[in-house]
Amino acid sequence: QFNLACAGLPSMPDAVQKDALDAIAAASKACGVALAALSGTYNMAHPDRTVRDDGLRRLGVVIKTAAELSVPLVTLCTGTRNADDQWAYHPDNTEPSAWDDMASEMEKALQLAERHGVDLGIEPEQANIVTSASDAMRLIAEMGSKKLRIVLDPANLFEQASPAEARAIVAAAVERTAGHVAMAHAKDRFADGRFATAGRGVVDFADFIARLKASGFDGPLVTHGLSAEEAPSVARFLKGLV
Repeated sequence: QFNLACAGLPSMPDAVQKDALDAIAAASKACGVALAALSGTYNMAHPDRTVRDDGLRRLGVVIKTAAELSVPLVTLCTGTRNADDQWAYHPDNTEPSAWDDMASEMEKALQLAERHGVDLGIEPEQANIVTSASDAMRLIAEMGSKKLRIVLDPANLFEQASPAEARAIVAAAVERTAGHVAMAHAKDRFADGRFATAGRGVVDFADFIARLKASGFDGPLVTHGLSAEEAPSVARFLKGLV
């Protein structure tokens, strides 16, 4: 799951030149690391419409870039009424107007995605407008587009939970979203709500991955939020489950 910032560009650029595209493609080939998704996050529920308009324009650049690099998925942020941080909660997120603004952005984003043959991925996040599997499925039903898919991160489905509670929440989400998940994330949480490296918190990854497989999911599993030093052990842990 690639962010254009990793290529020395803004995450949401005004343009991506051909030499940058060529360099990204060459690096992917040389490293043997496929690009499963491209980040295209902006605040789709920002209270200022001009900010949303600018974000949508930049998203168009990212979607076009994904198509040119043959990256099948662009990941989104369904946003928040918090004007300072697209990943921060705001009490107005539950207002119908917040959903409506986000849905209006999604409609326009899907038009761009359809034009370029790229899927869009929404991820339920506790601080955003789409907080749950049910919210994600509601949005998919409202949009009526096969291009709108789900990125499922078990650690983002709850804030604090015991292992048993987390297992039940994640199991229900996998069942609810079956057939609509384009990518899964491997991030964990401690019982007190702090994020954790996969395998060190309350998420039952063996159960999560088994349920994903049973639902027919065969897409990428991407881990993040860990140090380079932790990567080998996390890779071994996850490979033992997939």
